Amino acid sequence: MRIPVIDAGQLPAGAYLLDVREPDEWSAGHAPDAVHLPMMEVPVRLAEIPRDGDVVVVCRSGGRSGQVVAYLQQQGYDNVVNLDGGMLDWAAGGRPMVSEDGQPARVL
Repeated sequence: MRIPVIDAGQLPAGAYLLDVREPDEWSAGHAPDAVHLPMMEVPVRLAEIPRDGDVVVVCRSGGRSGQVVAYLQQQGYDNVVNLDGGMLDWAAGGRPMVSEDGQPARVL
């Protein structure tokens, strides 16, 4: 099964950005409009993930999000893509980030 990827610069307007990193990673820094759903919770929270529209899955570097995309495809999702390079590339590209811990936004 092929894992579709997208570059942060190609993110479709209005895409549902699903951040599957751990809570400490999320708290340190994430995209402003992202939705947090840790990777290990995806199977029990499938109903929260839209089946229409663009869903872009992101983690730190693209490994975990690629696994989540593959899992979602196995569950019948045909609208999911992996954010190539993850939050590391997002931050390197100067894209906006916010933190939840009072520190400057950063990627753990």
